Formats: sequence, structure tokens, C-alpha cells
Amino acid sequence: MNPTLRLTQTFHLFAILAICGMSLGCGPEAPASDPAPSADPATDPTTDPAPATDEMAALPEIPLGLPKLEIPDNNPMTAEKVELGKLLYFDKRLSKDGTISCATCHDPTMGWAEEDVTSIGIKEQVGTRNSPTVINSAYATSQFWDGREPTLEAQALGPIENPIEMGHSLPELVKELNEIAGYKERFQKVFGTDVTSDGIAKAIAAFERTVLSGNSAWDKYQAGDKTALNEQEIRGMELFNQAECATCHAPPVFSNFRFYNAGVGSDLAEPDSGRQQATDNERDFGKFRVPTLRDITDTGPYFHNGSEASLEEAVRLMATGGVDNPKLSALFRGLQGREYTDEQIADLVAFLGALSGEYPVIEEPELP
Repeated sequence: MNPTLRLTQTFHLFAILAICGMSLGCGPEAPASDPAPSADPATDPTTDPAPATDEMAALPEIPLGLPKLEIPDNNPMTAEKVELGKLLYFDKRLSKDGTISCATCHDPTMGWAEEDVTSIGIKEQVGTRNSPTVINSAYATSQFWDGREPTLEAQALGPIENPIEMGHSLPELVKELNEIAGYKERFQKVFGTDVTSDGIAKAIAAFERTVLSGNSAWDKYQAGDKTALNEQEIRGMELFNQAECATCHAPPVFSNFRFYNAGVGSDLAEPDSGRQQATDNERDFGKFRVPTLRDITDTGPYFHNGSEASLEEAVRLMATGGVDNPKLSALFRGLQGREYTDEQIADLVAFLGALSGEYPVIEEPELP
């Protein structure tokens, strides 16, 4: 992505162009097909009150190319809530030893992902998974590589208590944050309560919903500007469709958020069981959620285990049917045997580059 397109100024809460869960393993995720029931504002005591005035609304501006953003009824967005979530997202005090924040592994300057092959938690503990980008995670039907949590709210707390990630205890964290006047005051203003784990989750989720990316060259092309893509990018786009890449990486978010076994890491002595950790179903062994391709050029290394540094080689592996193994998904088995020239792979990569848009790059705020 051209750096001049990035929003490098301080994050504006009322108009932003366009999880926290480090993927050290980030614990198990809930099936996308079994979303948590929506809370009833009339009966759920944890439901936030609706914003008092229209001026308080903090719905992000949806950038060109992205669909309408659905906001949970029990977690309406306000400017104050988004700001609180931003502070928590960058605060290393959410980890036991004060060394890790959400932004450590989901770094805004690295495409809201990380450069490490797999994430590193407190005490330099190395996890088994690469952190996925937060960009456009608001559209995902589940969170984490194995889909173990259904919402951004549900994913926000897991890494805090994961012993190899942030390694904290929620009761201890709530107590510590309540001793910080700035946080206690902000929670009272946003939620009408002292610091709670529910409030922490809702604030971080609200902030993450503002991390959107669109208005890419592809979006402009789709909107009618036929000069937005060059000849190579157009060839790549046509090949992308011919090669059936869009089956999994469906526009406009460029993921269907379903789960497949592509065989990545299946040749290891102890392969990652993937979605089976969330469903306890043997048929889900080695399946992982389809990642978004938007801003993919900024979010390497690739795959759930960060095993591929080169986008070209990652594209070639997927386009030719992944790594053969007994659990390989039928979709990938149907792709095996296909071959692509270096020029065709370069065209595909050029098209993926045209999916890079304008996402916020936020500097660490001054914390309470």
C-alpha cells in the first residue's frame, strides 16, 4: 500500500476511513454458525443505554467498497466508548507483567497484524499462530483462526487470561484498573459503572469496529473508474475469478469466513488441529478460517502459522490446491494439478495489491 494513502494523523473518532486477540493460539473460538444470542436491551442489565444525542454517535464512515456495518444492539458506539477502547487496546497493563498490549501483536503500523512468524507473549513465550489483522474484522462472522468466538466482544478478553499471551487474571485486572482514576472516571461516563470485564470487552470491540479499509484501486474500478487498475492488475483480477479464488475470498470483504483444510502445516510432527479445537469434531481437523485479502500486502507473513514470508509463494500454494493430506478439503483437492506461470502468479499478486485501501494508522495515545 502506498504510505501516502494511510491515515497517519491522530485517530478521529467521528470519521474514519476505511481481533484483540493475539494468535498465539488465542484460545479456542466459537463456531460461526452458532452466534451468541443478541441481548434484549429491556431485560439485559449489561446492555448499554442508547446514546443520549446524535452528536454522541461514533459510527465510522464506511469507505468505498465496504458493506453496511452492523453494530450490536447491546454495544452501541459512542465517541467516548471508542476512545476508551483505544486506550485499553494500547495499554500494556492489561498483561500481567506490563509488557504486552493488543497493539503488540496487532500493530497499526504493520497492517494491524505482526511481523513475527507466530506471536510472542509475556516472558518471551512463543505461540503457535500468527496474529490475523484487525482490519475489517468487524465484518467477520467469527473471530480467531479457528473461529472459536462469535463476536469482537467475545474475543477481546481471551488473550488477557491466556497464560502464554497476556497472562493476567480478569478479576485482578479489573481491580487494578479501578485504582487508576482516569479509567474509573471514563468507565463511569461510558457505562455508568466502575471498571468491569464486560465494559473492557465492549470498549475494545467498539474501537476495533472503526478499523476499516476500503477505497482501494479495485473499489474505484468497481465504482466506474476504469483507469483505477492497470493492465497487469486487470489480468490478475480476471485470473482471480477464473481460478475460483473468489469462492473463498468473496468480495467485497474478500473472505467468506468459512473454514477449510488447505494442508498448511500438515506435514509437521504435531499439526495444529485448527477448528477442531473449537468444535471437538474430527471433521474439522486442520481447518482454518479464510483470511481477508484486503491489505494483504501489509500483513505478512502468511497462513495461520506464519510459515510463508512470500506472498507470491502463498498465492501459488493456494491456487494449486494447498498441501495434500488425508483431511484436505474437497475444494482444494479439486484445485490440485493446476499449474501457473511466474507471470500469472505475478498478475495475481498485482491484483491483490490493488485491494490495499486506506486504513487508520494510529499512534499510541497518552494513557491514564
